[in-house]
Amino acid sequence: MAKRVVVLGAGMVGVSVAWHLLKRGYEVIVVDRVSPGQETSFGNAGIIQREAVRPYAFPRDLATLLRVLPNRSVDIRYRPTSVIRAAHPLLQYWHYSSESKYKQLVPEYAALIMQSLDTHEEMIASANAASLIRKEGYLKLFRTQKALDDECTRAAADRANYGVDYEVLNAAQITAMEPNLTASLAGAIHWKQPWTVTDPGALVKAYADDVIDKGGEIKRANLQALKQAGEQWVIETDDGQLHADQVVMAMGPWSSYWLRQQGLEVPLFTKRGYHMHYQCDEKKPLNHWIMDAEVGYLLAPMRAGIRLTTGAELTALDAPTDQSQLQAAEHEAKALYPIGARIDETPWKGGRPCMPDMKPVIGEAPQRKGLWLAFGHGHQGFTLGPVTGKLLGQMMDGEATDVDMQPYRVTRFGG
Repeated sequence: MAKRVVVLGAGMVGVSVAWHLLKRGYEVIVVDRVSPGQETSFGNAGIIQREAVRPYAFPRDLATLLRVLPNRSVDIRYRPTSVIRAAHPLLQYWHYSSESKYKQLVPEYAALIMQSLDTHEEMIASANAASLIRKEGYLKLFRTQKALDDECTRAAADRANYGVDYEVLNAAQITAMEPNLTASLAGAIHWKQPWTVTDPGALVKAYADDVIDKGGEIKRANLQALKQAGEQWVIETDDGQLHADQVVMAMGPWSSYWLRQQGLEVPLFTKRGYHMHYQCDEKKPLNHWIMDAEVGYLLAPMRAGIRLTTGAELTALDAPTDQSQLQAAEHEAKALYPIGARIDETPWKGGRPCMPDMKPVIGEAPQRKGLWLAFGHGHQGFTLGPVTGKLLGQMMDGEATDVDMQPYRVTRFGG
């Protein structure tokens, strides 16, 4: 069996794929232009989201569209030129977000999410990374009773269908858990199953260090060309040439560019997120990760300080930084919790690789034997990296997979 594999991409997905392939006896080299976990995997909210069985749909109700259109919302912003450039995948995203289409895809998405804790647990134990993990869930806060009631309805269905565990909190119960919040709240959902990570980049690094300990290699280099030469793949980098029997494309939002060089078009688009760390008053700690659901940002008590992560900005991957969304979120956050001064010199930004039907691409590329795909995880690459690695390993070894993989094949888009 062909056992030499190059994994392109050292984020959570790529490192997890490498970890699982090493466990299966493959010879593995991971290639990335930056150190493991320093791109999109670095800047997330640090939650392994077992509750997130419903992917983020394109808003289709008129009230939300009218709210978003002026481009001043905290949760969703857009750059018109970028929207025009990504018009085709965004129209597909709109299509798949219809009630009937969305209802069909949720079970397929949930099938991956439901395995997230078990697959992370195996890697956490192997990497001795338990000190980074908190198993207290997180709080999703609501300002209005209607929004809370709507979430409770969805949560009840998700408990029945997908085993999601939660508790509904009233204002007094929220105060008992988070006495330093200052905004008026209708209530909250305490999602009990998710694990939170005090340093997301450090968790990916711990997994990557475990890859090295297991005999894998991580090579810091820029990819310059990817070519098929007979039964082999040739990977050209600015630090030399590599040869492999098989290649895994796990380059997140950059995957579509490199697949285009192989003649394979995928309708990938990016949602940008920003984060900033803030000082915390030790006398007024933040005890849990908290999501201000109706406004659209999250606060997390991390190693580096209180991390504020924004919602989504529809923009090109290479677009310059625009701090307006972060500034708007910061203004709202200060009215909820007394965050202190900014710690970071500049905001972090990163692109989430999104597919129109909200599901990742996992499987072999058509007519390109030995080229395997693992990208397009949207908001949940950090959550779904380990299960992606496990399933891809099963596919590469021709085994029966724990999940039906047909819904994640790249050919579903006609490629």
